[in-house]
Amino acid sequence: MVSPAVELRTVRAGYRDRLVLDGVSLTVSAGEWLAVIGPNGAGKSTLVKAVLGLTRLGGEVLLDGRDRRTLSAREAARIIGYAPQQPALPGGLTVTDYVLLGRTPHLGLLARESSADENVVADVLRRLDLDQLAARRISTLSGGERQRVVLARALAQQAEVLVLDEPTTGLDLGHAQALLALVDRLRREDGTTVISTLHDLTLAGQYADRVLLLDGGEMVAAGPPAEVLTPERVARYYDADVDVVTVGGRQVVVPVRSDAS
Repeated sequence: MVSPAVELRTVRAGYRDRLVLDGVSLTVSAGEWLAVIGPNGAGKSTLVKAVLGLTRLGGEVLLDGRDRRTLSAREAARIIGYAPQQPALPGGLTVTDYVLLGRTPHLGLLARESSADENVVADVLRRLDLDQLAARRISTLSGGERQRVVLARALAQQAEVLVLDEPTTGLDLGHAQALLALVDRLRREDGTTVISTLHDLTLAGQYADRVLLLDGGEMVAAGPPAEVLTPERVARYYDADVDVVTVGGRQVVVPVRSDAS
């Protein structure tokens, strides 16, 4: 029996004496895309940090069937790649040099990047439409360009699991669609497992296989987008009036204007 790519068992997580995530259990299958949604403060980013081993108060996180706590940093980096929402970027590095850092888990002690590593990075830059920016310093890039560079570094790791915290932040509609379409294509071609937090419910409905809805640090629903993204749930947990329509077999969440009487 194949182990799930990621498994959380009654995970509790938070910061200092503040509990944010309380008793979350779920499995993410190899090659699946799980979108984590919920209102502000629901615990989405804390769940991501628990998966990455950056915070946890209790429970277990398994990567490829192995307890996250038993893995070295290098072993974990070969399994899981991470693109944070607000990374600390070294502005003096060029785009190529920064993305090459994603190859570090594959290098031996004191080893330098090989031509094969450089080819991986060149391919990632091309697929993310960053090849024309390869020699630019990060400090000269726009917010949207920086977001794509952060994703490029994560993709260069060639990890089995890709964790994306609000990957479309700062991107216009076209680049957001292109980025998520690329992630989806990589997932299908390479069997990459994707866990992403998303504010945009339509993007969650369009790209994810399964949606996890958090509220107050607890799971309130999990399943296919058609089951989780209902007008009733959005009204209850987001305090928003919406219609949910199906376009091309995928869910689109449409705000409904409520005029004051």
